[in-house]
Order: sequence, then structure tokens, then C-alpha cells
Amino acid sequence: MSLPVVVLAGGLATRLRPLTEKIPKALVEVAGRPFLEHQIALLKQNGIAEVILCVGYLGNLIEQRYRDGAALGIRIRYSFDGPKLLGTGGAIKRASALLPEAFYVLYGDSYLPVDYRAVAAAFQGAGKPALMTVFANADAWDVSNVWFENGRIRLYSKRDKLRQMKYIDYGLMICTRQIFDDFPSDLSFDLADLLENLSRRGELAGHEVSQRFYEIGSPAGLVELGELLLSREVDR
Repeated sequence: MSLPVVVLAGGLATRLRPLTEKIPKALVEVAGRPFLEHQIALLKQNGIAEVILCVGYLGNLIEQRYRDGAALGIRIRYSFDGPKLLGTGGAIKRASALLPEAFYVLYGDSYLPVDYRAVAAAFQGAGKPALMTVFANADAWDVSNVWFENGRIRLYSKRDKLRQMKYIDYGLMICTRQIFDDFPSDLSFDLADLLENLSRRGELAGHEVSQRFYEIGSPAGLVELGELLLSREVDR
């Protein structure tokens, strides 16, 4: 199953200022290259051929630099939030005309070195309208927010903290277009709220991964990922 990836790259990236005062987070340099190029290289290694970038703040700079993605060996299409930021859920809804029935969703500041094909296979086998990858976090990197038991997500919530929550949303999902059907195209809403509602109805599949996640949402995360990528260059 070859699915496109929706990359949610529309945020203001306030935690990375002053780096992001004149460029979007996707263009912040990590290990000598804009972060988006590292993301795309990883996606290509996993057989992914198309990326839909949901962009907002300074998103035109990304489009000016990469155009249709041919120089990076991947197809890139763009969906702009418009006059107001639409949030992670609203951005996907706005992009719906570009999307097939099912697609990966990846946050614009996440670097997730896992087997994307295995995630797609788990989605196919689950028969649910969405799938979330989960990681046994035990509050190590961030607050755990997933009750995952016997291969099933019992609850995902950023608001309700239960003692059974030992896992965290890893940052890679597969969604179907149908879960956005009830939302208007100009509404700002959070994907997390939609996924929480699915989990409460037993409609959110789960797939456990064992490789920790990396992110550039904070200065510390930026440094840590840079060290990882540079060490890989040395090992080649």
C-alpha cells in the first residue's frame, strides 16, 4: 500500500524564535540542511512518493524553494490555510480535495525513523477509519496520553490523565478522508480532539513502535536531532 503523506507544517513555531522569525520551521537548518529535506529523505527511504504540505505561517517560502518537489525526487503539493490558521484538523480538511481515501499524517516538526510500510499494513489489517502509532513512553519524553492494552487503543486523550496511560502518541497516523466529513472546510480544529473522539468509540486502531521519536519543536530537540543526523553521516 503506497499512501501519500500529509505533513502538518502550518504552525507559528514560537518556541524556536528567533530562528523562525523570518522562515518557517520546515526550513530551519539541522545538520547542514533544512529540516524538511531530512524528513523527505526519510520518507523516500520508506517508499513514499508524494507529500502534501499543509502550510500556513511563511508557507510561501517553502513553495518558492521546492516547487513540485522534482529536485528532491518526490512529488510535493501544497494546501494553504488561508487568512487564518486552521489548526491540525482544519488544515487536513482544507486539503481534502488533494487527498485519496487514506493517507499518512505526520507533524511538521517530527522525525520518525520507523517502518512506514509496517504501519500501512497494520492499518489495512485493522479495518478502522484511523490508526495511531504509539510508543511505550512512561512519561519519559513527554506526558503519556494513550491507554494501549492488548494491541488496542482504549483511550487517547491530552486532557484526561489515567494511570493506565503508559504510551504516547508517536506522531504518525493514518487517516481516512471520511473522518473529516462532518467538519466545514473553514473551521479551525485540532486533530487530537477528533482522534480522541474516535478512541472513545473504539474506532482508533493502534500500532506499537519501538524506535523513539525525534522532533525540532524545541531548541533542545533541534540539537538532539542534529547530533543524531551528524553521527549517521560519520558512520557512512
